[in-house]
Amino acid sequence: MDLVVRCQSLPQAGQTVAASSFSEICGGKGANQAVAAAKAGGAVRMIGRVGSDSFSQRLVTNLRNHGVCCKGVRTTENCESGLAIVAVEDSGENSILLVAGANGAVSVADANDSRRVIETADVLLVQLEVPTKSVLTAIQIATAAGVRCILDPAPVASDWTDELLQVDLICPNETEAATITSLAVKTLADAETAARQLQQRGAKNVAITLGERGVVLLTGDQLHHIEPATITAVDTTASGDAFAGAVGVRWAETDDLLEAVRFASVAGAIAATRHGAQPSLATREEIESHRNPS
Repeated sequence: MDLVVRCQSLPQAGQTVAASSFSEICGGKGANQAVAAAKAGGAVRMIGRVGSDSFSQRLVTNLRNHGVCCKGVRTTENCESGLAIVAVEDSGENSILLVAGANGAVSVADANDSRRVIETADVLLVQLEVPTKSVLTAIQIATAAGVRCILDPAPVASDWTDELLQVDLICPNETEAATITSLAVKTLADAETAARQLQQRGAKNVAITLGERGVVLLTGDQLHHIEPATITAVDTTASGDAFAGAVGVRWAETDDLLEAVRFASVAGAIAATRHGAQPSLATREEIESHRNPS
């Protein structure tokens, strides 16, 4: 659950800032990406956990209401659901504090119990708000079955291992790319250098999202710069999740990664024009309309 506070500017260390509003919005990176994929036209199954608190049923019901199958979502007793405290300033930039809660209880056994679901998917989409060992198990199951794997490496885990790079696509933002590579990622040239390093370390394809500077995509030995959509950003909270969900759907549909990234970049841009996480995610019709205005 995202507890969202809006303010004119994000507080610095030791500073108290008056906020203008507060709201509770269903979130979580995995859930956001599941909803993003469903709204972009995918048939989505969620694997994860909620707690036994007052948020849990709301979180599951919200997923179901968006058409996401929740048979793989389990309840962890005597545990809170995952929680994020999100501060969003008027410019659209945000700062987030995470409480793992039940997300931290997603286990290797959970991944193995979902083996059939993973093996029969077109794409496995994973992120790092659940334990690394569980993510690696899911990736290994998918890889053995010939299922494409997409990793959104957020948040970058303290126990990072390059085994996570054994995927078909990694899609970090510039901050995450910088953390993983230990390189500054401030320009397009920086992003290209980081993308090549990530590929050399194991990723088959790399898409680094750069906000208002678009996306740098490295596929094979081909570099592409996808220009950003023209928008006015108000809240970038779910832009990366919108991108990840949409790229998985479109790649499965077309088998064309460049086309999928172009499609997903529009989904990410639309999300930045709206407040909240899941409420900001675009439908397939909205994405297509933005790409092909009448």
